[in-house]
Amino acid sequence: MDTTDTSARGDGPAHRLLPGDPASPVLLHVPHGSRAVPAAVRAGLLLDDAALERELDLITDARTQDLAEHAAAAAGVTPWQFVNERSRLVVDPERFPDEREEMRAAGMGAVYTRTTGRAPLRPEPPADEAALLTAYFHPYAQAMTRAVEDRLAATGRAVIIDVHSYPSRALPYELHGTDPRPPVCLGTDPFHTPDALLAGARAAFAPLGGTGLNTPFSGAYVPLRHYGRDARVSALMLELRRDVYLDEPVTPHDGLARAAACLTELIESVTRG
Repeated sequence: MDTTDTSARGDGPAHRLLPGDPASPVLLHVPHGSRAVPAAVRAGLLLDDAALERELDLITDARTQDLAEHAAAAAGVTPWQFVNERSRLVVDPERFPDEREEMRAAGMGAVYTRTTGRAPLRPEPPADEAALLTAYFHPYAQAMTRAVEDRLAATGRAVIIDVHSYPSRALPYELHGTDPRPPVCLGTDPFHTPDALLAGARAAFAPLGGTGLNTPFSGAYVPLRHYGRDARVSALMLELRRDVYLDEPVTPHDGLARAAACLTELIESVTRG
């Protein structure tokens, strides 16, 4: 991919909400599927163009937008979708923006300073960190919070399904890279992931070869306004091992359609309640 094209410059909105059925409680969240790096942000990165392309291949959850779109289109009651239109190299909207974030130790807090190979990505500390949080992180969090509150107001509940992928072989930045790497990793939260949601996910994704719980990644994204406070908001992180649906790092194969069908089954299960 050419990082000089329009999408890679980051033209257009930084995130988008794709409306679903008013009766759907489901919000598919796709935070890491974009490769777009605006020119002003690109100027602050220490990688040359070739190295940046390689890093985008490794760090991007390739085709997760397609997975969400195909699954949503096939669902009987269309879920809502919240999609990040910027690369996580701009900011990572799923990190804590402060010392609570364990990935800061690897140079991968909300604003990354290290690559997947732990090479320098930005100067440490990054001079533009506050500006990036103001321009991208906080508006994203506010918009996602509104999307969740809209589902609560409309249906009395909100179910966030976080759509991710991860490489079949661990990358140097991973804090738990020696843990098992199942075809499907289900990330949970003790407050926000009810047993029924987890059981539905295990059943839906069983055809892909098996699921693991919180390995090699754990947790689930919930806006901070609701986190640990509002049990009406439930959440599950879906991490597909990339070889399940890609010829790594980025080329889809027929496993993408199978994975999308499994996600549709989970959406249907959640919608039925």
